[in-house]
Amino acid sequence: MTATAPSYPTVAPIEPPALLLDGITKTYRSKAGAVDALRGVTYHFGRGSFTAVMGPSGSGKSTLLQCAAGLDQPTTGTVVLNGVTLSGLSEVELTKLRRAEMGFVFQAYNLLPSLTVYDNVALPLRLTGRRPSRNDVHRVLDQVGLDGKAKRRPAELSGGQQQRVAIARALITQPSVFFADEPTGALDSGTSRQILGLLREATDRAGQTVVMVTHDPVAAAYAERVLFLSDGLLAGHLDRATPTQIAAAMSDLEPPTGAVGWGKR
Repeated sequence: MTATAPSYPTVAPIEPPALLLDGITKTYRSKAGAVDALRGVTYHFGRGSFTAVMGPSGSGKSTLLQCAAGLDQPTTGTVVLNGVTLSGLSEVELTKLRRAEMGFVFQAYNLLPSLTVYDNVALPLRLTGRRPSRNDVHRVLDQVGLDGKAKRRPAELSGGQQQRVAIARALITQPSVFFADEPTGALDSGTSRQILGLLREATDRAGQTVVMVTHDPVAAAYAERVLFLSDGLLAGHLDRATPTQIAAAMSDLEPPTGAVGWGKR
């Protein structure tokens, strides 16, 4: 009788995360003393995920985003983006990686006032030495509903339109990871929904990873997961939560009324 080799089920390989934070700390030092903005944050952001980061003022939200994007160096710990360890890169290499793999959307639109909408969107490609395709520029402008504004300058647009230009500028390089810091902080509720819908599309249609810092429970509810930071540490998370659930979780992290010395770290 011929022996038959046992058959085992095939196990699919685990896909590495788009972004990995491993033991991230950040300490700011001054004559007044040291402030620990982050105190050992470890987390991985899966590919195609939309994660909101929330917490009280001073909890380390923006510091976390800046370290994750290589805009600031952690004091200790490791940041890995698409398999590349950021701490091992020179400033030139880091700049090239940001231009190729990352998109940025901030509360301040950071558009160049002397350039048209078209040229603002095309600028990231020019900075990488690539010749912008007219079709590509008009495609992303159409994606954000502004193809008819290509020849306008930022001052001729509303705040919401300027933020959509900023998103188009981030989309043009087809980044794998979007970093958004309070992207709807200066916008009305209707315009905010448009902006958040565009970020949601980036994950649903293009498989891009979005990491968004926000103070707004309504904005955070667009994400699949909400991470909560408190005093520089991860304090928990909610998955597919409603604005009401998110607001309730945030209220548990906020300092009591009249508290003294709360969250000074």
